[in-house]
Amino acid sequence: MIITKDAIIIGGGIHGCSTALHLCLAGLKPVLIEKDYAGRHASGVNAGGVRQLARDVAEIPLSIRSMGIWENIADLVDDDCGFESHGQVLVAENEVELAAFRARVADLNARGFTHEELIDGAELRRLVPAVAESCPGGVVSRRDGAAQPARTTTAFRRKAQALGATIIEGVAAANVRKEDGLWRVDVGAETYAAPVLVNAAGAWAGRIAAALGEPVPVETIAPMLMITSPVAPFIDPVVILRGRKLSFKQFKNGTVLIGGGHLAMPYQDRNETVLDWRKLSESARTVSELFAVMRNATVVRAWAGIEARMRDDIPVFGPSAIHDGLYHQFGFSAHGFQLGPGAGAVMAELVVNGGTQTRIGGLSITRFSNPSPSPST
Repeated sequence: MIITKDAIIIGGGIHGCSTALHLCLAGLKPVLIEKDYAGRHASGVNAGGVRQLARDVAEIPLSIRSMGIWENIADLVDDDCGFESHGQVLVAENEVELAAFRARVADLNARGFTHEELIDGAELRRLVPAVAESCPGGVVSRRDGAAQPARTTTAFRRKAQALGATIIEGVAAANVRKEDGLWRVDVGAETYAAPVLVNAAGAWAGRIAAALGEPVPVETIAPMLMITSPVAPFIDPVVILRGRKLSFKQFKNGTVLIGGGHLAMPYQDRNETVLDWRKLSESARTVSELFAVMRNATVVRAWAGIEARMRDDIPVFGPSAIHDGLYHQFGFSAHGFQLGPGAGAVMAELVVNGGTQTRIGGLSITRFSNPSPSPST
């Protein structure tokens, strides 16, 4: 059976679900295909950071667009998604790091971006009172915050379905091809056809791109997270470090979520990860060195999600370089959660209007080596 839709979206993370929702708002009826369930991988198991802070310049316009949606998220998906805006703080552990942060903020200001603010030691300790006295300052993005990732992705999925999107979970998309001017994807015994195909398949998206003649340098990664036993309240903002990989936040119940970029071993085809406890212990030790209040906490649970990282650590986002009606939305490199709401809105604009006012040129697939058309088109 062939079922015709306005668009086919492969991948049910926050990006695919957000794109499905925004296409529905634009009057289209898409189908979203997810081989597991919405939010099964990166979108449902990340740290939930909602940050504009410390992003690549090429991502900033999309991040700013997304932040405007986050601040009114309940109006869009009928759920506040647990979003809280206490800011995010990038801590400088020494004067060398602070000097680098000062140069970055000056460069951003010169480009017209004002969301990052350099702070001295006194302001750092006002925002993060428990931080070590040796830290001389940092950078704050005051509108940033955090949300609940699985709840958020589910909210986008639920609202997209309520607005008319067809959601298929538990069956993988297969045999992606273009025939007679339409994209076709087999899903079990059925075939879906549409003039538009959005490749939002996360860690599996690189395979789709390569099969369609647009290979890109992408690898599969599995960022690790852990959560501790409760400790006395000591922090409101999300705190991140750059020199030593670390990010963490405290929940209302006193538990602390610790992440920051250390990786597990992914077994992509089995949907499994194996944790690296040595690297997790490094993260725990860094937290205890900077925050004495954490020294008696214990690790309760640890986990990892599977996602895609690009060679240059920024996503592939926008139209295909060689195929009409094909759009890529993947490779968010462990920092795509905040971008999800805005990316869906921008992708819908690209599909419906053929363009967008949000500057995304630096994220194009054309930044990689010369692609060649696949034989199927």
